[in-house]
Amino acid sequence: MKYPSEPKPATYDVLSHLVLIVLASFSLGPLIIMLLNSLKTRSEMARNPVGLPTIPHFENYLNAWNQGGLGHALLNTSIIVGLTVGGVCIIAGLAAYALARVKVPGWELLTLYFLACTTIPVQLFIIPLFFLFERIGLTNSIFGLVVIYWAIYTPFSIFLLRSYFLGIPQDFEDAARVDGASDWQIFWLIMAPLAMPAFFTVILVVGMWSWNEFILAVTFLHNEALQTATIRFFTFSGRYTAEWGLMMAGATILAAPIVSIFLLLQRRFIEGMTAGGLKI
Repeated sequence: MKYPSEPKPATYDVLSHLVLIVLASFSLGPLIIMLLNSLKTRSEMARNPVGLPTIPHFENYLNAWNQGGLGHALLNTSIIVGLTVGGVCIIAGLAAYALARVKVPGWELLTLYFLACTTIPVQLFIIPLFFLFERIGLTNSIFGLVVIYWAIYTPFSIFLLRSYFLGIPQDFEDAARVDGASDWQIFWLIMAPLAMPAFFTVILVVGMWSWNEFILAVTFLHNEALQTATIRFFTFSGRYTAEWGLMMAGATILAAPIVSIFLLLQRRFIEGMTAGGLKI
């Protein structure tokens, strides 16, 4: 027999809302300050970095767009993100499905290898990787940078997708095989659509990482015509001075697509992260 749960005291709700307000202020505070400072001049920002702008300077956005060459840089970034996300979803999806359905000998060692790949800082292998790519002609190449992103972001994606595939009953596959479906048809027509929340999570996380990545991009893309938006954003900072108004306007332009996509896919993102679980 189930007894009705006792109502929570009002003080509990007040404390919960206070904690949420404090956490929200930590998350939204920097974004609000960035938006306010993007409408100020450099001198006004130095006098009052956290206050409202006296006169909003919306021309900062136009100047940041033109002086930083953000239009072409955002196009390059979008191409890199699209190729990276597409390649990671295909590679990690196929590998995760195979690892979820086939008993692989030594899976524990393979797990350790994937964990090592996700925890090793990129700075440790960036120099030998640069000399290798220089020798095979993949520097100053968008495809060369995308290949590196595939190698870096695929282990995390395999972990996430494999956990989700393990939670899907195998009855769907058995029924499809009885109807004469091949392994490729089962994956593309049945398993991939069922695992779409996990794929949305991979798209969002990998897209955000590759959109904001700077070290590898600035190392392997020297041609100005191939530079990404994060590299162009770095040009607003000089050796002795920085155009803070333009930097904040440029940062707002760069952050707007990622924030918008996250707000649109946040429910799918949370569903994919929670439903995937921690199955090893």
